[in-house]
This record gives sequence, C-alpha cells and structure tokens, in this order.
Amino acid sequence: AGLAFDLEGPDSQAVTMPPAPALGSDLLTLEMAEVYTCALLRDTSFEDLSNPKVALTELKNLKSLADKLDLSALSSIEVEKLESRLRLRGVLFGDDIGPYISQFLLAGNKGINRNDDALSPAEGFVTYGGIRVDQRVRVAEKGIDFMQSWEEWYDVQNGADFRRHEIYSTEPEKYRFIETPRDLATYVHYDALYEAYLNACLYMLAENFPFDPGIPFQKDDAMDHQQGFALFGGPHILSLVTEVATRALKAVRYQKFNIHRRLRPEALAARVHREPILAALAPEITEMKELLDGRNGSILKAIDNKNPGTNNYLLPMAFPEGSPMHPAYGAGHATVAGACVTILKAFFDHTHVLDVTGQGADKCFVAGRNTKNNSVLKSVAVKDLKGNASQLTVEGELNKLASNISIGRDWAGVHYYSDYLESVRMGEQIAIGILEEQMLTYGEEFSMTIPLFDGGFKKIK
Repeated sequence: AGLAFDLEGPDSQAVTMPPAPALGSDLLTLEMAEVYTCALLRDTSFEDLSNPKVALTELKNLKSLADKLDLSALSSIEVEKLESRLRLRGVLFGDDIGPYISQFLLAGNKGINRNDDALSPAEGFVTYGGIRVDQRVRVAEKGIDFMQSWEEWYDVQNGADFRRHEIYSTEPEKYRFIETPRDLATYVHYDALYEAYLNACLYMLAENFPFDPGIPFQKDDAMDHQQGFALFGGPHILSLVTEVATRALKAVRYQKFNIHRRLRPEALAARVHREPILAALAPEITEMKELLDGRNGSILKAIDNKNPGTNNYLLPMAFPEGSPMHPAYGAGHATVAGACVTILKAFFDHTHVLDVTGQGADKCFVAGRNTKNNSVLKSVAVKDLKGNASQLTVEGELNKLASNISIGRDWAGVHYYSDYLESVRMGEQIAIGILEEQMLTYGEEFSMTIPLFDGGFKKIK
C-alpha cells in the first residue's frame, strides 16, 4: 500500500514524519509512562478524569515523573498544552475546552427536517436519511484486560489469533454513551476509520451548520438562483471526507514499513519486564525502568499490582489480540483523523459556536446516568481546564474528535502519544494536497480557510 501511487493528492512517499522518540530519551520514557497510566485508568469515568477536583493518584504519579524529565525536545504546542497532555488529553486547539469527549461522539440531531420533532439532541441519534444511527457504544466488561501473563503475551507475539475474544456486557447494559476510556477503546477497535468524521459531517449538515464564508452558492436563492450539491454541497463534502482516508492509509503504511518500524508499546513493556536479562545489552531499558519506578509514586508498582504474579510489568491490553501486526509509527487512525478533520474544517465555518443541547452555547453534553441508572446524555456547563466558563467551536470539537479517536488507541495500549500527534499532522498535509489539486478543476471563484493543527491558517483559493 505504501508503494502504490495515486493520481490525486501527494504520493504516499511525498509526505513524512520526524523520527519517533528514541530508546534512552526522556520523551520515550514519558510516552511509556502515559501508556501504562492509560492501562491503569481504563475504567475511570471521563468525567472524573476531566474534573480537577478529583485527585487521581495515577495522574499525580505521571506528573511527578514528567517533572523529573528533560522535555525540551517537545514542540511548542506540546509545551503550551502540557497540562492537557498530562491529563491524557490531546494538545490541539480546543482539546482543553469542555469535556474530554467531543460532542460529535455524543450528540444527536433533531430529525429529518425542520418539522420533524421525533428526536431530541439528548437522545444521541444521528440521522442517515430516513434511518438513524445510535451514538451509544457496545459495553466491554469492566476490569478485564489481556496479555498480562508472559505465556499469553508470547503467544500473541508469535501470531496467535485472539481477535474477537473480548468479553462484552449482557446485563444490565449492552450499549451506552462513551463514559470511560474502555468505551472509547471499544469504539476505535471496530470503527470504519472514517466513521466518526462521516457522522460529524452528517450531523453538521442536518443541523445546517454554516459553510466556510468563501464557498459559493450560499446567498439567498433570489440572488444565487442555485445551491451547492454535486459541487460545494452535501454530496461533495460527504464523499470527500471519506475519500481522503485511503490516501492517508497509504502514506502511513509507507512510514510504518519503509521508514520507522517502531516497536509497539506491548513489546517495549515486555523489555521493561525482562530488564534483568537485557541490562548488559540495553542499559537504556534499565534507566527507563528506574524512572518508571520512582520514589514519589511508582507507575510500575501499580502495574505489578494489576498483573498476576510478582514483578510483572507487562502492559495490560484492552484487546485480546494486542496491537495490530504492523509497526506503531505512524498511526493509521490518527493519520485518517488528521485528513478527515482537515476536510471538514475546510468546508464548514470553523468559527461557528456550538449549541448542541439547545440550551445555549455555554452548555454541552457528557455521558451520565438518570435516576434509574440508565446511560443518558446530561447537560453541563462548558469550562476550560482551569474551571473558567467557555464555549465550543466547530474547530475545537473537530480537533478534539481527531484527538479522541487517535488517543483512544493509546487507551487500548496499541499506540504512543507521538504516534497520535505526528500522524494527525501528516494527515493534514494529505488533505490540503487533495484540496489544492481539486481547486484547479473548479470553474467557480471560491476560497477555503483552514485552521492548522500547529496554529495559523492555510487559505485555498
């Protein structure tokens, strides 16, 4: 796939990623600490993870380790949003505003047309024409992780196929709104890669979100005498938001197999686990282990307590088959996320303020419980990480959607943080390349202003 050529957009070999953090670097130690912490907090509610008043020992230990490390190699956006990262959130614009989970993974739209009151946003259904899709996700059993013994881990490394052997709840709740990291891991286990972004696009079209001001055919019919459809309309954006996924996957395959060939977290954790016999060959593993086993709060001790036996530092995995059988860097989900979200930000007005609840822009949804303990969407105030009142925008929630899906793979144990961040950046390049080439084929005068992940804008005209 990485060696295939396309007739549209940059070739898969024409976009690239910087080297991943190397063994022996403080950045890799931080990334391994993050993946271990994800495994420890997999069944914690996102509401608790987002609440600064809830003191979580695991997050405290992660921050304590980060304070000891040399993080000078982080990009400016990571330094600026380090607090967000150390809460296991994304570092893109909007990731530190509002709840952890993007509204595009929770909210539903009102119905088929302006007269249809069959649905309310709090029901969480996205309309696909005359049918509807439920935003609730299948519930995996709490506390059940995999590959926590050496024998099981070794079988998986040798190619044993344990796919579709995870255990799901039968009572009392089979589906619920995304409430915990394990729910998010289930979503990214079986999603159709561009699924979340297609849903977001359908939602925004159904709710009549405004397009970018530079796109034509948006004036009153008395002036334009036409509307966008095959060009600059619903079918155009719906097909394009999925079309970029194949280009993204080819590009990331080239990076995975032909350039970086990065070890998966489960394999690096096994080297930490077997550090005594590797010490002479790889002293960097010993150094990493000593840092992860710090005096002020041991991440490894918590992992050992979670795993069977003693001195067991294997990474508890959300998927019984572990990671996919290809290298970690870049990440397919994250590259597709970067590409698809960039297309959506190009077509829709990224400054538009969301009112998903119908109660005003200062409110949004989180997964919650009613008096009967059923999964529901509840309305909460929009706040930033410091507790200040704020508002959600299209740009922020689309960026958050990309981060949710990408970091969802970290919560499962199959990727590192840099797999997410560098891959969404590469996906952005792919989408912009396709938009620039398509621009040359249109007769209309138009422009699209795309807010970039690292700040600034790209104008296509």
